[in-house]
Order: sequence, then structure tokens, then C-alpha cells
Amino acid sequence: MKPASVPQIRKELAFRSPEEIKEICLRLARFKKENKELLTYLLFEAQDETGYIEHVKEYMTAQFRSVNRNRFYFVKKSIRKILRETKKFSRYSNSKATEVELLLHFCREFQLFGPSVQRSTTMKNLYERQIQYITKKIESLHPDLQYDYHDELETLLKK
Repeated sequence: MKPASVPQIRKELAFRSPEEIKEICLRLARFKKENKELLTYLLFEAQDETGYIEHVKEYMTAQFRSVNRNRFYFVKKSIRKILRETKKFSRYSNSKATEVELLLHFCREFQLFGPSVQRSTTMKNLYERQIQYITKKIESLHPDLQYDYHDELETLLKK
């Protein structure tokens, strides 16, 4: 089955009643965890973006602290998972400033994680790719935000 395009879905939703749309959303939430997370963000957290950012930062910090450090394989796998979840949470917000803020926090936590990660070429490349990605995202922001985030990035790189 080929899924419909977004414009087709938008047109079809225009013809549906609010009750039908509510039922469709609830049905969507039952099928995938990501759908449920997105609906949770849109319904409860979208109004308070700073609160959402702080909540995600706390979650990321907790994830970094709970990484299994017994073998380097588990460390790499856990850090990649944290990065994947960070990008997923920033995608829910659909704000470039939120994405930059979350990725900067990821890089800060990555630096604090320990020297064992910095010795790995794979992990060093992952970190450098995130720095490049943050730099590119900062350029597309408002000039005031660019200045603030550029300063944060510079202090991050000095450590």
C-alpha cells in the first residue's frame, strides 16, 4: 500500500469533522511510540519550549550517567542512542534554536563523559560531525541568536 502525500492528507482532513480527526489522532497514538511522543509534545509541551528543552536536557544527562562503561562497545552504542534520541526530540519541536540548544548540550555532556571516548577515532569523528552540524545550523538563525550560540560553541571548543 502506497501512503498518501501530505497535501492529499491535508485535503482529506479538511473534509473530516473534529470528532473524526480526534479519533484518527487517538488511533495513531496507539500504533507507534514516536507518534505518541509527538502528540504529547504538541498537546502538553509545545506552549513551554524552554521547559521542554530543560526536560530533554535532564533526560540526556541522566542517559549519559547511566551508560554501561564495562566495554567500549556498549559505550559507543549508548552514545549513538542518546544522539539519535536527541535528534528525534529536536525534530518534534521543529525549531532550529531548540535543535542547536539540544545538540550543544549533547556535546557538553560528551566532553564531560570521560577521556576514554575522546581517544576513539569513531567517537571523535561523531563529535566533530555534530560540531559541524551545529555550526551550519547556527548560521541559519537570527543574528542575535547566532551571536549567543556562537559564543557557547566557542567556549565548548576551548575545553
